[in-house]
Amino acid sequence: MGADKITFVRNYSDLSTDQGFQFEFYCDRCGGGFRNRFKPSVTGAVSGALDAASSLFGGVFGKAANMGERVRSASWKKAHDEAFEEACAQLKPDFIQCPRCSSWVCRASCWNNSKGLCKDCAPDLGVEMAAAQANRSVEEVWAHAAMAEEDKNLDKKQWREKIRASCPNCEAPLASNAKFCPECGEKLKFQENCPECGTKIAPGSKFCLECGHKL
Repeated sequence: MGADKITFVRNYSDLSTDQGFQFEFYCDRCGGGFRNRFKPSVTGAVSGALDAASSLFGGVFGKAANMGERVRSASWKKAHDEAFEEACAQLKPDFIQCPRCSSWVCRASCWNNSKGLCKDCAPDLGVEMAAAQANRSVEEVWAHAAMAEEDKNLDKKQWREKIRASCPNCEAPLASNAKFCPECGEKLKFQENCPECGTKIAPGSKFCLECGHKL
């Protein structure tokens, strides 16, 4: 590396080979990555040519290959460090460090620009609201699926009626929607309000005086 230190992501992969240099940098939050363009290595190409000549002819070419390997080792590392610096400079604008959690995140998907924080520290409220609504819908589906069949049959009309748990005459327990007491035969249901408009109705009425609904 050069004299100047480069502050950048901790998540990266070195894809360099003897033939050249390439690096991948990753977002701490989503794991998405960016890869710089492959940069050929001059020392790697020369070393490869000497190795090929050595395998064919040996002798002086073999000695040259060994010497080239020692030279390549130092020059390749220097070129590698320079290539890494270039890759950092090239890809750093695609990342930003969150001042709250210190994570390096990609600007494209994981940065809340309006809050100046990563989306782990400052979630996108629109996305969170949509997720909350979706979760609520799922909860309602499961709640409906768990309802007893008897409860599913309670329509708007039945919800407006008074439902008793015991007979007003003998206090015997009653099944839901019972019209007569199974013990004493007491008539249980009397509509005090119109199931359509809610208007109070008089005993014995066959139609609602307000909306004309048949009782």
